[in-house]
Amino acid sequence: MLCRLGGRWLRPLPVRQLGAQGPQFVLAPTGASKRSAVPVWAVASVSAVSTGGTGGWYEALATSAAVQGAEEMLLHVHSATSLPWWSTVLLTTVALRSAVTLPLAAYQHYILAKVENLQPEIKNIAKHLNQEVAIRANQLGWSKRVARLTYLKNMRRLVSELYVRDNCHPFKATVLVWIQIPMWIFMSVALRNLSTGATHSEAGFSVQEQLATGGVLWFPDLTALDSTWILPISVGIINLLIVEIFALQKIGMSRFQMYATYFVRAVSVLMIPVAATVPSSIVLYWLCSSFMGLSQNLLLRSPRFRQLCRIPLTKGDSDTPYKDLFAAFHAKFISRK
Repeated sequence: MLCRLGGRWLRPLPVRQLGAQGPQFVLAPTGASKRSAVPVWAVASVSAVSTGGTGGWYEALATSAAVQGAEEMLLHVHSATSLPWWSTVLLTTVALRSAVTLPLAAYQHYILAKVENLQPEIKNIAKHLNQEVAIRANQLGWSKRVARLTYLKNMRRLVSELYVRDNCHPFKATVLVWIQIPMWIFMSVALRNLSTGATHSEAGFSVQEQLATGGVLWFPDLTALDSTWILPISVGIINLLIVEIFALQKIGMSRFQMYATYFVRAVSVLMIPVAATVPSSIVLYWLCSSFMGLSQNLLLRSPRFRQLCRIPLTKGDSDTPYKDLFAAFHAKFISRK
């Protein structure tokens, strides 16, 4: 049987490749999404900067076609609906989250479910491949290093073939991140431009004046900071809830997942003072976006909705996800002594 498996699975590692290093992965910088939210008083007018010839990356971003498109979209929604600006921001956020990120989030869960269902097959392949490599190593006198590299090379190939067979490469699950983060940045900078009068739109300062009276409740001026800190703190709390819901559904997290969870928690807390230094229009958008993210996270736990999106059933799925979530939350934060 092992000979048959070896003919199908095992491909010896060429000698010239034994010393080669694997592909190097470079993490993309994440600071840009935070530095885009700067205090109003710290940013000069875009027109003044551009004429001075000293524009940097932020000025290039603020005048980019994507940001101008976000500005035009906000202006169009406001003009078409005649809603106050706080409602315009809310409506635009809900529409974008529902039309763009919700389908992508469902697709992400679809891919991850298929990958999870492949794990038993991957473990079985790993078991038999490990036996095959051990036999070949004894027959050919391979060192432990050569045997290990041969195992890893063949394992990567076999797993990749499984992903191709089921059309579920894990990288496809990252498409949500590549769309959601740029959209968040473009909308934030567009609202900053509108709130400070730095937009290239013909409306210009008239929009800024409308935003100054387009708020509601304790933030009537959307161009001003929220002195009560209610909006910034609300953003931090909702983001922390999203992180904790993710952490509660993960049992036996790896060290990397644990560190990543701590990092996102820290970012969620740091977003509170950052949100306190930008116009209320931006913080309102962040709050609506986070609330929609929390709602989508809970919606994607619903068995009926997952079935509607044709997300495959997995071993970890529950018929009572919300009850289980509440029980886990109660056990971790309330009943713990």
